Amino acid sequence: MIDIVSYCLLGIGAVFWIWGTLPLVGNRSILFKLHSLSVSDTLGSMSIIVGLLLKIPREWPLLLLALISLAIWNTVLGYVLAYCSSSEKGNA
Repeated sequence: MIDIVSYCLLGIGAVFWIWGTLPLVGNRSILFKLHSLSVSDTLGSMSIIVGLLLKIPREWPLLLLALISLAIWNTVLGYVLAYCSSSEKGNA
């Protein structure tokens, strides 16, 4: 049962990655593209890590550290990139 849940989470993570990449080819603003990519990448990566946590529970300290750092750094990096993108438009 745990294997099925683990594989489902791994699949959901891959779907989130693909889903977040699709808006990059659209005609929306760069900030919309960045937001959709960072949110879906974070959710996809976190679900993959939780799936791995269920699959190999003996590695829980490393996977928990990866989960926390992923949640913090993906969010911070998204804000920094958005700030740099908006400040470049203001200077031009």
